[in-house]
Amino acid sequence: MNTVNIGSITVGGKNPIALMAGPCVIEGAERTLKIGKAIKEITDRLGIPYIFKASFDKANRSSYSSFRGPGLTEGLEILRQIKEELGVPVVSDIHCSTQIEPAANVLDVLQIPAFLCRQTDLVYQAASTGKVVNVKKGQFLAPNDMKNVIAKIREAGNENILLTERGASFGYNNLVTDMRSLPIMRSFGYPIVFDGTHSVQLPGGAGTTSSGQREFVPYLTRAAVATGIDVLFMEVHDNPAEALSDGPNMLYIDQLEDLLKDVQALDNVVRKHK
Repeated sequence: MNTVNIGSITVGGKNPIALMAGPCVIEGAERTLKIGKAIKEITDRLGIPYIFKASFDKANRSSYSSFRGPGLTEGLEILRQIKEELGVPVVSDIHCSTQIEPAANVLDVLQIPAFLCRQTDLVYQAASTGKVVNVKKGQFLAPNDMKNVIAKIREAGNENILLTERGASFGYNNLVTDMRSLPIMRSFGYPIVFDGTHSVQLPGGAGTTSSGQREFVPYLTRAAVATGIDVLFMEVHDNPAEALSDGPNMLYIDQLEDLLKDVQALDNVVRKHK
């Protein structure tokens, strides 16, 4: 099992589980920082390594009129400020090759969205930066298909690889998570991330937007941690009802600490078996 360094955090192997979390999209500097601070206070109390996540651009929205975020330049500047103020690594999505160089100057992890996981040029060029690359498994892929994604990243000479499970399409407007996917992908030799909030998303389920079932986040999260994942990914918000993206599947911040206590307890049990 390769371990991967994300700033001062090491994930993989028998290292404790880390948290990658934040709002779905940057909703302005002040509110985004407020959410990040609240999460960091929780992770500091529990001793959980923390990586901040928020998207500077949500390019794969259901509707043309949906909020996408502040964009590349302003969004990266906000992420830079959060990185410096909180003293944590940061991750955000990239959607095209022109975003890679400026994003790599700020981000500790370049994240490839699920719908783009087979885009060879995007994956290869992101890997060529030498940054950690987190690839979300497409809703249309089997776990074994991710071997091909790994090969593209390794072809660029990069071993800093994370693979994320975020559910598979089940009929229309629904996702299911096959927990077998997690140990299968971990057997490829790289740390595995479980996306506990997008896994309960109902894509396009609200017509012009996606819906979700956040009440199932704790159940899927605990099940995934029990398989021996290395990083937990969650989108959280102080008030998901007001969120400008993915509100129905985001977790309330005030529910996060109790869930993370369960996560730690389970991780302590399974880590010796990793």
